[in-house]
Amino acid sequence: MTSHAPNVGIGWRHPHYEVLLAERPPLGFLEVHSENFFGDGGAALAVLMAGREAYPISLHGVGLSLGSAMGVDDSHLARLARLVKQVDPVRVSDHASFARAPMGAARATVHAGDLLPLAFTEDSLRVMVDNVQKTQDAMGRQILVENLSAYLRWADDAIDEPEFFNQLAQRSGCGMLLDVNNLVVNALNAGQPPVAAACAFIDALDPGIVGEIHLAGYSDQQGLIIDDHGSRVRPEVWRVYEHAIHCLGAVPTLVEWDTDVPALEVLLSEAAQAQAVIDRLTRPVAATTSQVRA
Repeated sequence: MTSHAPNVGIGWRHPHYEVLLAERPPLGFLEVHSENFFGDGGAALAVLMAGREAYPISLHGVGLSLGSAMGVDDSHLARLARLVKQVDPVRVSDHASFARAPMGAARATVHAGDLLPLAFTEDSLRVMVDNVQKTQDAMGRQILVENLSAYLRWADDAIDEPEFFNQLAQRSGCGMLLDVNNLVVNALNAGQPPVAAACAFIDALDPGIVGEIHLAGYSDQQGLIIDDHGSRVRPEVWRVYEHAIHCLGAVPTLVEWDTDVPALEVLLSEAAQAQAVIDRLTRPVAATTSQVRA
C-alpha cells in the first residue's frame, strides 16, 4: 500500500472512481456508503476492492436504523457483515436515527427513506444499545455512531445529546462519529450561536469517544439550514473543527460531498485544509533551550 497523509480522507463517489484510481492522490482513507456495495460481485464491488488496494476504506452506512424499536433488519445486517469481512475496513459507521417502523393493524414494516431523529430518552437509549450491540456482534468489531442533522426535536427529550452519546458508548462499547457540520446546522436551525453551541457539545463528550470526524457544506433554504453536502465547508464549521482537533487530537477526518459533486481537485483542496488544521494544532512542541539543558 502506498504512503498517504495520515488523517484526512474524502467520500469516494462515482464521478471520481476512475480519476482517483489513476492519479492516486495522497489521502489517509476513502469512505463509501456501505449499501452501494451490498450486491454479489459486479462492477461496483470490483471498483471498491481496487480502491482498497490503494487506500484504507471506511464504510459509512445509512440503512441500519439503529434507533428503531423494531430492531435491526437481519438481512441488511448480514449483508453489511459480509461486506465488512470482504473489505476489512478501518472503520464502520452509521447514524443515531431510525427509518423502520410498524404501521397499521398488521404491523407491516414501513421504511421512511430518510434518517429520522431519535427522542433522547432512556427508552431510546436502551433500544440503541441493544441494536448497536447486535450489530457489533454480527460484524465482530466496533461501530461508530454519527450525530444527526435534525429538523425537529421530540417533546419528551430528557437527556442532553452529548450525554446520550456518552452513555451509548459506555453501555455498548461503540464509538462516535462526530459530524461537525451537523452540529452547526442544528444550532443555526435552533437559533443558537452556531460556533459556541457546537463547541459546547464537543466539550461535553467523554474523552476518547470520537473515532472519526465529518466535515461538509450546508445550504440556506429560505431560513432553513439544510445539511446537503453540496458545497465547500463553511467558515463557522472550520472554526468548530479547529476546536474539535484542539480538544480531541488528530482524529481521522472525512470531507463529505454528495450533491453537485465537483472536480476531484476541489475535494482534495478541502482535505488539504483539514490536514493543515491537524498539523498545526497537533504538532509536537519543540523543547526550549532551558528544557534541553535541564
